[in-house]
Amino acid sequence: MTYYDVFNGDADGLCALHQLRLAEPAQSVLVTGVKSDIALLPRVPAGAGDKVTVLDISIDANRTALLAMLARGAAVLYVDHHSHAGVPLNPLLHAHIDHSADTCTGMIVDRYLAGRFRIWAVVAAFGDNLDTQAEGLARSLALDAQQTAALQELGRCLNYNAYGNAVSDLNIDPAALYQCLHQYADPFEFIRFQPLFQRLRGALARDLDRAARLARRLPSSAGRIIVLPDARWSRRVRGVYANQLARAAPGQAHALLVMHPDGTYTVSVRAPLEGIGALQGADRLCRQFEHGGGRTAAASVPRLPKCRLASFIQAFEAVFGMHQAP
Repeated sequence: MTYYDVFNGDADGLCALHQLRLAEPAQSVLVTGVKSDIALLPRVPAGAGDKVTVLDISIDANRTALLAMLARGAAVLYVDHHSHAGVPLNPLLHAHIDHSADTCTGMIVDRYLAGRFRIWAVVAAFGDNLDTQAEGLARSLALDAQQTAALQELGRCLNYNAYGNAVSDLNIDPAALYQCLHQYADPFEFIRFQPLFQRLRGALARDLDRAARLARRLPSSAGRIIVLPDARWSRRVRGVYANQLARAAPGQAHALLVMHPDGTYTVSVRAPLEGIGALQGADRLCRQFEHGGGRTAAASVPRLPKCRLASFIQAFEAVFGMHQAP
């Protein structure tokens, strides 16, 4: 029997798996990648007797491979919070899927484990820009303001590391980051003693500074559409910077576009955090474009051709037009 752990390489995926393996240790084959690399199950050859844990990747993007895996006799635990077209019915599939806008995979795992390692769910929620939910979990643990702020920074650093077009864009391979993280049951020990945290913290600060200096804003009456230049740093920082923009103007929608040499853009969309339609519409917008999708609050388009930029702006206006930009 072989165990496979298949997970998104961002803070949510990392912390969800970390919680599960603290509760249920297992030697497993790790399958992960950059945040946008979500079609991971085709890489898993699991069959009869094998056990597969799948965390924080869309069931729709993996449906064919999942059905084939189940047909081969593999048992699958699937935990996720992305929108989907339905969960297959199969006795070998144990699904815990909740696509509510105010949850993440780490929080679903926290419920599954009855709060045994909740402190890591706090990190996951902060990484997914669910600050209100993260703060509520922190209060349930009686964490003080300083501790909560430290977990917030950790979540954002872990999330930052997952963004890029390829693992070579990242500061560290998410599989290696997980193996390092999993040595620490206490996140404060990871923060205090692991040099990798300081490395990520410094890199994030430098990339955010570049973004603030070099971002270009496109006209929009429905929110903020920001363009960053083609560079490894802009690919790395796009998710955290989009979240930062959303927190700075919570009543507005945001779209962050990163240019590529081939004339396409990677697009990260954040729905308004507050007001009418809060945490809604991001997935509806991105699904109008090839391979786009995600959550209601945060979604993306991996490759938007430059010739489709005007169509994207028009769709952005249609979805988020109720939120007027200043």
